[in-house]
Amino acid sequence: MILRLLKTGTILLKVFFVSVFIDIALLAVFFFGPTKSPALWIPVAIILGIIEFIIFWTGIILTYMTSVQLGLKTRIWGAMVGWIPVINLIMLVKIIRTCSKEVTFETGVAERDAKRKGERVCHTKYPILLVHGVFFRDSDHLNYWGRIPGELETNGAVIYYGEHNSANSVRDSGKELEARIRQILEETGCEKVNIIAHSKGGLDSRAVIDTAPSLVASLTTINTPHRGCEFADYFFNKIPENQKQAIAKRYNTLATKLGDVDPDFIAAVYDLTSSACAKFNEETKDDPNIFYQSYGSVLHKARSGKFPLNLTYNLVKLFDGENDGLVGTGSFPWGESAMLLRNTKTKRGISHGDVIDLNRENIDGFDVREFYVQIVKNLKEKGL
Repeated sequence: MILRLLKTGTILLKVFFVSVFIDIALLAVFFFGPTKSPALWIPVAIILGIIEFIIFWTGIILTYMTSVQLGLKTRIWGAMVGWIPVINLIMLVKIIRTCSKEVTFETGVAERDAKRKGERVCHTKYPILLVHGVFFRDSDHLNYWGRIPGELETNGAVIYYGEHNSANSVRDSGKELEARIRQILEETGCEKVNIIAHSKGGLDSRAVIDTAPSLVASLTTINTPHRGCEFADYFFNKIPENQKQAIAKRYNTLATKLGDVDPDFIAAVYDLTSSACAKFNEETKDDPNIFYQSYGSVLHKARSGKFPLNLTYNLVKLFDGENDGLVGTGSFPWGESAMLLRNTKTKRGISHGDVIDLNRENIDGFDVREFYVQIVKNLKEKGL
């Protein structure tokens, strides 16, 4: 339904863009032609103006209400320059191009899903548990994973969320996740879960496996700093203790208001340092009965990343080299299968946020929703 409305709105804007030039030419004929009577061209101008007004505003309202790819900035600029001649047409062309591209892409996604609907390619033996990273929470109502869960469910997956604190030590987060998994297994009657975890969530999930391996069938980590972040060590050691405590107090207070129970900002950050991860890796061993795989991505330049990754990219590069805007690529690999995602079709690359569809952005060369479908499809083929 939404896609149909977006398509309709886009078509109306295209009609408006073309017809407005036809109207101008038509009025010019009436005004400068043999018959220059105002009694003829003024009524025509009014009628055409009303028609164009209806076409334009219907189109712009439909696209503004239904497009995901326009973004807030384009919407604001479109409203600001809407009354400036020439510039408004340039902005209109941008809006039409963006929406047309979105319609084409989303139509392709819908057709692909329709063709394989009966296969239920993501209907795994065990349910999927999505585990968020640090400084976020996830649930059905506050979706950290963008359009990914919906796409997986469309293809047969059963999805649950970690719903643990946004900030806590790896071990304490592991305890929260273990309790959450036991709750899911009790509700569903399943024996295990397949975990897909992003960023610090991958470390938290390994902590679960360390204490309760029988609860987990597989662990897929996405851009997880298994070996930590060297820049985190630098800042953790350089920032004065009183400043760290002040920042932690503010964060913990806010996080508590948003649903965390006894959050611990400092513990969460410390456990992302390379020194803490080195100790964690020594203490935590993989279970041979669990399938482990990992993915990481590469951001090509700072301005390609959305805030705040555009600010951290060069800093991370200084300490950790090639990175996704937050984590160095050398920290990602873990398990039987490790893949580094490089987007060669665009100069922007794939950021730490892109891999979880944080900005709901369609990226040339990287279909994030299909990426997860293939991950889960592979788990199903393995009997998991």
